[in-house]
Amino acid sequence: MFTVIEYAPLLGRGALVTISVAVLSLVLATGLGVLGAAAKLSKRGLWRSVGMGYTTIVRGIPDLVLILLIYFGGQRLVNDIGSTLGFDYIEVSKFWAGVISIGFIYGAYLSETFRGAYLTVPRGQAEAAQALGMKTIATLWKVLVPQILRFALPGYSNVWMVLVKSTAVVSVIGLSDLVGLADKAGKSTRQQFWFYLAVLLAYLFITIISEHLLKRLDKRVNRGIPA
Repeated sequence: MFTVIEYAPLLGRGALVTISVAVLSLVLATGLGVLGAAAKLSKRGLWRSVGMGYTTIVRGIPDLVLILLIYFGGQRLVNDIGSTLGFDYIEVSKFWAGVISIGFIYGAYLSETFRGAYLTVPRGQAEAAQALGMKTIATLWKVLVPQILRFALPGYSNVWMVLVKSTAVVSVIGLSDLVGLADKAGKSTRQQFWFYLAVLLAYLFITIISEHLLKRLDKRVNRGIPA
């Protein structure tokens, strides 16, 4: 146990990497989720097919398999292109590979979250806003988006909680995150149990803080709305 305390600064750096991966992945997932939802709601069959294919394929494949495919496949693709252009071997960043992988995966889940939130908003509100002379963009940002955010927040919060825990998987590609550093330290000191217990408590702390902040955000967003 005391060995874990000695390694606390190292584990702290790993925790910062984990949190950074989670936050940046969420940003990417949000952007992909919006695009995916827009594609699935599009009146054009091609875009609907693209959106459907994205969510169906990603949600049907284990996270670990996709992360390995994206990292090693991306490594191969970058170096094939680089060799064609005359570059030497290019090392793909493990950090950004992890961010792109997790963001790509959870963008599929947020696509469904945003699509469901959009469909929950009564269509008559947009029609009423336009009847009052509001332009399409004004109707979108002042009438639809605030309600979409309110309806999407519970699902969005759930995706964040799951996404945070999924960052543990990126250690398989060699990233020096919380799990990766704890694994190396545990093996070197032969005290894996205590290091994994420390990781468990760290993730639990992150999720508890996240849940508290998300509940406050939910109350703020729904302020003035009858329960």
